[in-house]
Amino acid sequence: MKSTWILVADNSRARIFTADTPSSALEEIEGLAHLEGRLHDREMTSDLPGKIKSSDGGGHAFEQPTDPKQHESDNFAHQIARHLEAAYNDKQFAQLLIIAEPSFLGLLRHCLPEQVKKQVSFELDKNITMESAADIRKHLPDYLPGH
Repeated sequence: MKSTWILVADNSRARIFTADTPSSALEEIEGLAHLEGRLHDREMTSDLPGKIKSSDGGGHAFEQPTDPKQHESDNFAHQIARHLEAAYNDKQFAQLLIIAEPSFLGLLRHCLPEQVKKQVSFELDKNITMESAADIRKHLPDYLPGH
């Protein structure tokens, strides 16, 4: 039987489930946490932006090139992608279903290697990481595809 993984993720938490049969309940097999994704911007930066003086005596605030929260989300998406790639290479799953918070789903799509993308048979842009396995199962097709 082909092994199916269901990834449920947002910018601070990822949960991986599997199901014994196409219509069975989900069983959580793994969880990944990215605590930095839960921090507020002000907790991620040491202090306020510095000032840059211009030659005419005026000045403006120095802006960070990237939003710290976005940077942490991107880091976590890459971490999940590396984890999925290693698991796929170890033949731990043959099919992947993804449910993720909408903007995080976009990051994941961008980070996943081509061989893992080819295993994705279902995507849903919804933030349900805090729901129970039974409630998460209700968001998936009655019969999981590809078994």
